[in-house]
Amino acid sequence: MTDFEAQVLSDLSAVKSQMHALLGVGQPGRLHLLEERVAKHERTVQRMKGVGGGFSVLFTIFHVAMDLLKK
Repeated sequence: MTDFEAQVLSDLSAVKSQMHALLGVGQPGRLHLLEERVAKHERTVQRMKGVGGGFSVLFTIFHVAMDLLKK
């Protein structure tokens, strides 16, 4: 085996171990954990949009009520 072949096999082994860490071998890998974090963040953003929409409706009703009480 030449030095080049040994280097290629060594690099291939390193890439293979990194792929196992990224995808996971029977356990959730880093990619799966990242997908879960993104999904959790998206749920939080949607929840905050809903809360903001709810507050805007409440403030609108409050301002309409204040205008009606002034008259």
